Amino acid sequence: MLANGGRCILVPRFNAKSYGKLITKYRCNFIAGVPTLYEALLRLDSMDKADLSCLKGVFSGGDSLSVELKKKLDKFLYDHNAMVQVREGYGTTETVTACCLTPPHMFKEGSIGLPFPDTYIKIVKPGTDEELPYGQEGEILLSGPTVMKEYLHNPEETARTLQHHADGLDWVYTGDLGTMDQDGFIFFRGRMKRMIVSSGYNIYPAQLENILDGNELVQMSCVIGVPDDYRMQAVKAFVTLKPGVPATEETRESIMAYARKRIAKYAMPRELEFRDTLPKTLVGKVAYRQLEEEEAAKRAQAQKIKQ
Repeated sequence: MLANGGRCILVPRFNAKSYGKLITKYRCNFIAGVPTLYEALLRLDSMDKADLSCLKGVFSGGDSLSVELKKKLDKFLYDHNAMVQVREGYGTTETVTACCLTPPHMFKEGSIGLPFPDTYIKIVKPGTDEELPYGQEGEILLSGPTVMKEYLHNPEETARTLQHHADGLDWVYTGDLGTMDQDGFIFFRGRMKRMIVSSGYNIYPAQLENILDGNELVQMSCVIGVPDDYRMQAVKAFVTLKPGVPATEETRESIMAYARKRIAKYAMPRELEFRDTLPKTLVGKVAYRQLEEEEAAKRAQAQKIKQ
């Protein structure tokens, strides 16, 4: 933005109310944020009569944007006079900035878009350089002008993450799973480290969150794997409800019944916990690791009491 003579409105500490106020006060043309930022904006009473006709670009990245949240946000933009829809992008710390973005004229549901013109993306069998056919799931690799030189003072980790291939390019192993279709669109499936393995099945939390977020009672969800003596891991869902929805057993059963119709039996959450809010990282992502740590601590305490 600065290199092209644009004016930046900096937000040192995020607060949904002040962010919404800044957008309308300065009539911003472009905004970017993580999905939880947009989810918070949708709930702001102060945005009810906001005129967003000034917007020329709305971008989401940093975390997986569920199909349901995208639909809600696109409707919100349309209802507030915006002539654009949200465009999802993808990038990593190791590539400094975004490497992939949904084009303005074409959208595919669930896709994070097309690689930038000077960036290469390929899907390989995890941990190898074996490129996979279109549509087959594997690890997302990136190569381009923004790829890092190294992790500072960490040659071992650098060697694992950044590898030189026979094509003469240096490739970043992202640790993310995804697919590519024949048009070159990339579809993000989830972090390999976040994947839940239950009874031998691979379960991707983002896919389950997308389904749960589609329920009319749910504001936002987060799915994690918790230790299970029989399955190795069991699926647990944390849910924040929409304003006015009571956290009752009836509500829980309604959400679970909705999920059973849309989620395979092996991937169904074994437990659903209501939360007033979900923990967030400094950049506004849902801090799923914090939830995992809380569950691990509760399990350790329970085992201690048993002994």
